[in-house]
Amino acid sequence: MAAPFEGREIWFLTGSQDLYGEETLRQVDDQSRRVADALDEATEVPVRVVWKPVLKDAGAIRRAMGQANEDSACLGVITWMHTFSPAKMWISGLDALRKPLLHLHTQADAALPWASIDMDFMNLNQAAHGDREYGFMLTRLRVPRTTVSGHVSNPRVRSRVGSWARAAAGAAAARDLRLARFGDNMRNVAVTEGDKVEAEIRFGMSVNTWGVNDLVAVVDAVPDKEVDALVEEYAELYAMAPAVAPGGEQHEAVRYQARIEAALRSFLVDGGFGAFTTNFEDLGGLRQLPGLAVQRLMADGYGFGGEGDWKTSALLRVLKVAGAGLPGGTSFMEDYTYDLQPGSEKILGAHMLEVCPTIAGEKPRLEVHPLGIGGREDPARLVFTAASGPGVVIGWSDLGDRFRWVANEIDVVEPDEPLPNLPVARAVWQPRPDFPTATEGWLTAGGPHHTVLTTQLGADELTDLAEVFATELVLIDAGTTRRSLAKELRWSAAYHRLAQRL
Repeated sequence: MAAPFEGREIWFLTGSQDLYGEETLRQVDDQSRRVADALDEATEVPVRVVWKPVLKDAGAIRRAMGQANEDSACLGVITWMHTFSPAKMWISGLDALRKPLLHLHTQADAALPWASIDMDFMNLNQAAHGDREYGFMLTRLRVPRTTVSGHVSNPRVRSRVGSWARAAAGAAAARDLRLARFGDNMRNVAVTEGDKVEAEIRFGMSVNTWGVNDLVAVVDAVPDKEVDALVEEYAELYAMAPAVAPGGEQHEAVRYQARIEAALRSFLVDGGFGAFTTNFEDLGGLRQLPGLAVQRLMADGYGFGGEGDWKTSALLRVLKVAGAGLPGGTSFMEDYTYDLQPGSEKILGAHMLEVCPTIAGEKPRLEVHPLGIGGREDPARLVFTAASGPGVVIGWSDLGDRFRWVANEIDVVEPDEPLPNLPVARAVWQPRPDFPTATEGWLTAGGPHHTVLTTQLGADELTDLAEVFATELVLIDAGTTRRSLAKELRWSAAYHRLAQRL
């Protein structure tokens, strides 16, 4: 897939007014350019930051926001009130803005020149109260935004701006997303259901169904030379036992997964899809449940959800985009089973076949094993254990009156012992703050059993994304207690029900 940040940019908008005279406004121009350039040069910010002319009246503000809306390269806008910019000037512009917004509360210089400060300096450097005027209007208008305070030389500030920029890129991916469901979701399962119309209204994603045999026709038409090229690539990237290597008794299963991969990739590219689902109960003429093929497409940035779970598939695509270029990985995941030894409880996560190799801590092994579900041929898949490190699991539930994201900060760890008889990719983690608090909180919040596990992103990006989409986020972290979470869920339920009437 195309690099998610290529050709994309953030606009830097500075507020002032005509009250201060040309000399002061020239200094505002120079200093706001300097702040924008510092963010543009920051390695923490993954996209270009583009300075725009200083805004001094309501008409210019309204035009700038409208241009941001219409420019497909613009992911969002950063606003800073360098001087005092009366906030009534911003009403129509803010009301029109449809892109993510970051309010940067900063100054041109980190240190004050105490000995030389005069009233000219004070008139020029007024963000301390100019941003308060602006912040009031953002709150009055109930504008979703992220607020970051501090000087741009501070790594914390640059990191927070970078996290927001990644969230803005994820939001843009959601609004452009076309998701293909091959068949329906698994029968009788509740949490994979959801309101696709509301998802398109709130997030912008288009979710529709294609018959599995539409894909089968493409699979059957894949030329052998494409299969040969993929098999050569597999041999370079993965460990292969003699049985699955060319000439081995299981090699044909590998070739069939290569055929599925080539067909899926072609189908998704031709249809402009960024995510998809499959369902082992609806395989049509497919000889295998897609395993290796799905794993490799996820590694290339596609969203995926098993058993028809379109919400998790869409969420995976969004977080793949937001995390692009960061160390670690992001994968479809499912809580499977527990180690309940007191004081060292762990969760073993996996799925039938579909775990993304970007989270692997070792060279994946290409293997073929029976699959006791689906009733088809033994499928090829990549087998590995996830790399250790901090991460987050996040799931998406439809509560009927609203969507809720439930997230848990975790620490991915090594299994206590090898897993020689588990023929699927897996991850082992310890949830924060502890196992009983995290799992009881997840269950109480109605979190799903399918999740996205990411070791690339954290609470900052998830919080910014939830704010952009005005979507509830329940975050279980090191500071969570049973009582605090119970209160949060009650308050959140009341707020979101009231907010629907605002």
